[in-house]
Amino acid sequence: MDGSYLYRTRTPHLRRAPVYHHFEHHGYSWLVDVDRLPRAPWWLRPFARFDARDHLHGAPGDSLRQRIDAFLSDRGVDLGGGRVTALLQARVAGYAFNPVTLYWCHDTAGVVRLIVMEMHNHRGERHAYLLPPSPDGTSMAPKRLRVSPFNGTDGHYLVRAPHPGDEVNVTVSLHRGNGPAFIATVRGARRRAGVAEVLLMQAKAPLAPLMTALEYRLQHLTLWLRRVPLVRGAEAVGETVAPTAAFVGNTARSRYS
Repeated sequence: MDGSYLYRTRTPHLRRAPVYHHFEHHGYSWLVDVDRLPRAPWWLRPFARFDARDHLHGAPGDSLRQRIDAFLSDRGVDLGGGRVTALLQARVAGYAFNPVTLYWCHDTAGVVRLIVMEMHNHRGERHAYLLPPSPDGTSMAPKRLRVSPFNGTDGHYLVRAPHPGDEVNVTVSLHRGNGPAFIATVRGARRRAGVAEVLLMQAKAPLAPLMTALEYRLQHLTLWLRRVPLVRGAEAVGETVAPTAAFVGNTARSRYS
């Protein structure tokens, strides 16, 4: 698992409208090179396995690198073989749930040129956003996927996602009108992804993908009990894929070399 890292994370979620609601999720995320996905010892794989089918779109046998390259190629981008790093969740006990996956796309000199943000919902849908660079480090993308049953596809995201180093600090906010309606932030400290650290994460956050999905559903129930109206009829503008396990902008043609 050389070259990969774990981040012990806390993710506060703040909803400002139509009611004020706050909760904080604690867990962990992997930072990996998509060309060198970690391969744990056989006895540890039930707690740390990576499957390209959990991400993006592609043929069943495609690697994660092939999927990200195909996504970029469809949008006129060629990294020229540049490195791609991703912040994501591994499968645990055969289950995967990745609310947000981030891919930092580097040129051959190692400079981040683009970010891809992939979102998943509980209905087995996913949508990926191509985030061009901006002078202030904040990218904007029109919302295309209904992630929560209480939000439609109106509004736009502002994303601030510097490449993780010793710390990860990513903020995604949903904006409507003149201000944010929802803000989520991922923060955490880096640890080298060794066997001991993976085992420690299983003790601190057992069955993390499943428990994350259940926690989100519990928050949905809380909002429903507070009479937040469900948004019906909003369709995703993206791909629909089969649910994993039990649950579930345009750019000019460029070459970075």
